[in-house]
Amino acid sequence: MAHRRFEGKEHAASYLRYRVSPPQELIAEILAFLENMKGRPFDLAVDVGCGSGQGTLLLAPHFTQVIGTDISPAQLEVALANSSAPNILYRQCPAEELPFADGGADLVTAMTAAHWFHRPRFLQEADRLLKPRGCLALISYTLDMDLEYGQHSHTLTDICHQFYKNLLPFRSAHIGTTTVPLYKQMYDSCPYPDKEWHECLRMRRPMPLSGYIGMVETFSSYRALLKQDPVEAHRFSQDFRNRLLSEMGESNPDTEITVVVKYFYWLACKPAAAWSGAKEQQTPQTRLFP
Repeated sequence: MAHRRFEGKEHAASYLRYRVSPPQELIAEILAFLENMKGRPFDLAVDVGCGSGQGTLLLAPHFTQVIGTDISPAQLEVALANSSAPNILYRQCPAEELPFADGGADLVTAMTAAHWFHRPRFLQEADRLLKPRGCLALISYTLDMDLEYGQHSHTLTDICHQFYKNLLPFRSAHIGTTTVPLYKQMYDSCPYPDKEWHECLRMRRPMPLSGYIGMVETFSSYRALLKQDPVEAHRFSQDFRNRLLSEMGESNPDTEITVVVKYFYWLACKPAAAWSGAKEQQTPQTRLFP
């Protein structure tokens, strides 16, 4: 079954404000893979589990149309309020039941979302949606982010990793201690011959310390603690912030630090042989995913 998270209005607003967007370098890698496998034009991209739309916006300059989908009305409300691109549409639907015609998408993406899906059913849907030589791109990052602040970087990173470890009891059993194996399982199950696994792309993101704390507070494990014991969650976050500031020798939570985000992702191209007929309509017998 799929697992629903990040659906409250306050959480959706925090998600937009604090969550890091996929880096332009990663978007460029996806587009280069798509161009190499399929060629232009790029007509339609479907961004599944789009949340508040950060990744959807990054695709908009490169496609005739981009459709972001999410199960959460609150996330889509935030995405719509912050979308100015005229070629973006948003639809509320499950990742496993996408309301689009067969064979229409050049690209299907899920950015830091696919680990919450019913993965076999989602992969079947992606396969159904993709054009011949269309591409699937699944992206995520690990939570063991590093912090950089002068000579204090090593100790700050140790404090962060201990904080992540303390949150593990509140992490969903569905995704385990890390999501990397889930993505690797999906990659291994994908029968497309043209596919690539990439691990890991390290991206350095300058941000205020308060922004980093805000991002950590959007993590599902912290939200689970917040739901269970709000007082303890706030104390936990405050103690974390104070330990970081103390190590930095600073008092201002808006002091700029650098957060190192470690992305991993995989790309796959649907073979043209999986399709039949001049109208490129897929049949149950030709689908590559069981």
